[in-house]
Amino acid sequence: MLDPALPAPPVLEVDLGPGVRAAFTGRAGGSSPAPWSGLNLGLGVDDDAERVLAHRDAVGRWLGAPLVFGTQVHGADVRVLSAADRLARVEAGTGAATCGEQDALVTAQPGLGLGVLVADCVPVLLADPDARVVGVAHAGRQGLLDGVVGAALEALVAQGARVDQVRAVVGPAACGRCYEVPEQMRDEVAAVRPGTSSTTSWGTPALDLPAGVVAELRAAGVRTVVETGICTLEDERFYSHRLATRGGTTTGRFAGVIALE
Repeated sequence: MLDPALPAPPVLEVDLGPGVRAAFTGRAGGSSPAPWSGLNLGLGVDDDAERVLAHRDAVGRWLGAPLVFGTQVHGADVRVLSAADRLARVEAGTGAATCGEQDALVTAQPGLGLGVLVADCVPVLLADPDARVVGVAHAGRQGLLDGVVGAALEALVAQGARVDQVRAVVGPAACGRCYEVPEQMRDEVAAVRPGTSSTTSWGTPALDLPAGVVAELRAAGVRTVVETGICTLEDERFYSHRLATRGGTTTGRFAGVIALE
């Protein structure tokens, strides 16, 4: 049973087809003080764990399903969650902080929410509403290189999805105008993931990870790909690890969340 004490927060809802509920959270609606300042959903940034778990339950209340997060390690491992996982999450309540070290989650189980945590990396939400299967992927630079997006798609297909019926939303992330990297890094990533090479608005080498995710999805055969077009370094509604680091502090994490109704 979700604790009704904290109201469901405002979210950026996205359409992934009938019977699918999906959104991206932001800073608004939470109770964390500075430097997290809002609806922090990350447990690894020194915020109070009880408060973070209450935030997660509030998001689950909006989603209509208990939420599961993986411990993200910038890899390409995928976990497929079942009815047993949903039962375990409901019974554990806020004590279920993670389902293990995975950067992508997939389920065909209605009433089980999947979450992906970010603060500049790319959150990817996936759904085949006809086959009734959904997934999330955390696509940072290393995860994108290692194939986390393709691995998540493969897991969806193994659960009955058809790639040409999959719908994808690429969420708020550091954009190619702002994600400055050394020139050698840019060239190495672009050699593996076409579409990622970019230049900052001030003329230095950069990576466009959202563009790289879109390119990989389209190359795999996903026909419906929507980008929010929101840059976390430019839009204060969302957390940015890069901006916090520049200021010598830490920050929170927002999430992409999805569930089958």
